Amino acid sequence: MSRFGRLSLLAALVLAPLIVFSVPLQAREPAAHLDLTRHPVGYLALLIFFVAYGFVVVEEVIQLRKSKPVMLAAGLIWALLGVAYSANDRSAELEAAAKHVILDYGELMLFLVVAITYVNTMQERRVFAALRAQLVSMRLSYRRLFWLVGGLAFVFGPIIDNLTTALVMGAVVVALGVGNYQFIVMGCIIIVVAANAGGVISPFGDITSLMVWQKGKLEFFEFFHLFLPALVNFVVPAAFMHFGVPRGMPEPASETRRLKYGGAVVIALFAATIATAVSFKSLFSLPPALGMMLGLGYLQMYSYVLQRIGRRRDDQDMAFDSFREIRRLEWDTLLFFFGVIFAVAGLGVAGYLAQLSGYLYGDLGPTVANIAIGVLGAAFDNIPLMFAVLTMNPDMSSGQWMLVTLSTGVGGSLVSIGTAAGVALMGLVRNHYTFLNHLRWAWAIALGYVASILTHLWINAALM
Repeated sequence: MSRFGRLSLLAALVLAPLIVFSVPLQAREPAAHLDLTRHPVGYLALLIFFVAYGFVVVEEVIQLRKSKPVMLAAGLIWALLGVAYSANDRSAELEAAAKHVILDYGELMLFLVVAITYVNTMQERRVFAALRAQLVSMRLSYRRLFWLVGGLAFVFGPIIDNLTTALVMGAVVVALGVGNYQFIVMGCIIIVVAANAGGVISPFGDITSLMVWQKGKLEFFEFFHLFLPALVNFVVPAAFMHFGVPRGMPEPASETRRLKYGGAVVIALFAATIATAVSFKSLFSLPPALGMMLGLGYLQMYSYVLQRIGRRRDDQDMAFDSFREIRRLEWDTLLFFFGVIFAVAGLGVAGYLAQLSGYLYGDLGPTVANIAIGVLGAAFDNIPLMFAVLTMNPDMSSGQWMLVTLSTGVGGSLVSIGTAAGVALMGLVRNHYTFLNHLRWAWAIALGYVASILTHLWINAALM
């Protein structure tokens, strides 16, 4: 077959389904989106989504970056929707829906770009290396270190997000537990649990919390109502795991690492940036991403000042390039978020999320539904689950929105692949922190999950 013939055949294979699916259909609800849940377009969209998610699950096995299949899936799903809506002369509605999703993702991306840039800068200024060196030099037993690293992960989670916390504290555990396999395993498990628990306390701790805040479902200070339930979620499994931590004390280390010049100022600017984002949201009703971008301006100007000082003192180690830290962004993660958000939104436009919402929040009720969604986080990443809930937009009280924030944030701790923090730590601490090692303590983590839910239902009963 000639090259032209092969291209013609390929085009035919691609366009054939679109021609079939372009048959006009009647919307069951004229004022709403087209109901494609029983149409070939809807079935194919579902198939594309689950196939793409399957590739994400086996990312480590096939060495295919997780962003690639979900980006492809998102584009194909919206292309199918475009054909169906065009056939019914309702393209304008689909365009409006797509622009709405672009706005949501744009705000999320700008927020994350600034936050990750600050974390990269703090790493470049040796903030985390200094912390690691300080802990390594302390003469503490393994069991005390177990509680210390878990507590620090719980504290850092709401500030620098659970994923970054897991990576930083994972490096600390490896440095502390050289030669002690069991301590490294137990330390990594409690880090994942504690970082995810702490992440629900603030909008900055987890992507799901950030999404809830940006959608206006909870105010910034309302997340603090989850402090005690989150603490219970960390302490309960840690209390059981304590007896699995080996006795003894690590060998003393001589590592000494100091902050680079300006490290403390960068930390202060990051705190100021968070305060600015909160102020923009609470005082001016502006998107917090705008406040974060102003905070990026703080960092940009400070990097200029350090460059000038460094040139005057002929000290290249003093200066840093803020644009270099932006280039170090984890684009695979940002593009993964793009793919997931648009793919789930596409299924929502097709009508599947409305069906799911009717079953979960209509038949089961919000409390059971929100708890069940948290458990699903152990099998599916919590980000698409939370975006699905926000797209469904059930009519719930602030206490119920706190419940779903809590459940999706900590439910993924049941297994190592349930959250990005666990997946990242599996890659960092290979041969120690594994799926099976984490699963051995799933019963204790499950007890913590149940205890945290009951604690929330008790202390925040007036908000339910």
